[in-house]
Amino acid sequence: MRHAPVTPDGHQIRWVELPGAEPARLYLHGLGASSPVYFAPAAAHPLLAGRRSLLLDLLGFGISDRPADFGYTLEDHADAVAVAVRSAGLTGVEVVGHSMGGAVAIVLAHRHPELVAKLVLVDANLDPIAPVAQRPGSSGIASYPEEEFLAGGRGEVAERVGPFWWATMRLAGPEALYRSASHLARATVPTMREMLLDLDRPRTFLYPEADGEPTGAERLRAAGVRVVAVAECGHNVMVDNLDGFAAAAAEALA
Repeated sequence: MRHAPVTPDGHQIRWVELPGAEPARLYLHGLGASSPVYFAPAAAHPLLAGRRSLLLDLLGFGISDRPADFGYTLEDHADAVAVAVRSAGLTGVEVVGHSMGGAVAIVLAHRHPELVAKLVLVDANLDPIAPVAQRPGSSGIASYPEEEFLAGGRGEVAERVGPFWWATMRLAGPEALYRSASHLARATVPTMREMLLDLDRPRTFLYPEADGEPTGAERLRAAGVRVVAVAECGHNVMVDNLDGFAAAAAEALA
């Protein structure tokens, strides 16, 4: 396990690092998740193994610190990741980001372009999401006022998300979970989609085949983004179909 202080108060981002050749790969998890849990089998898959790989937990999640006074905007997350990447002595990394982690990866490439050589976005958030009560993800969490979520809403969310997601979501700081979900639902200005369209490096968007093409797929392709379906999976592409994910990701990173 490696670590780096990423805030003025010294709060630490931590990651599990696998040795290998460079350019390095950076794996970023989704809301309420943890990169070692969701990405370790993929990073060790024969099609992806052999690269120096950082399975990083965003501030507030997993094995990283959980400060209650951090903003947890997507920009905050991206800037904290940038500090960690630089502390590891890296530039030009290949970033694989799932869901919210994909959104953070886009913002990272937009704000710190020298750090990102390639992007693989795994069913990533690109647009604002309307808050909807009783839903398990960011839209459901964002439907609470923060005080209500901290007072009891977190427990209600725990009942809705199921044991697999809760196994890592329970590790998140309550403020981190709420604010990250709220800012993810609100999206950035410009949006993550607009940032992605403007980036000038190799970009691939993986999505579950059963869901159909993502909104705006043709515009993504027109901007040079590869849009690739992965069969036999849901939102957690790399968990549901490890071999299919590894094949698609390896092709994107070739």
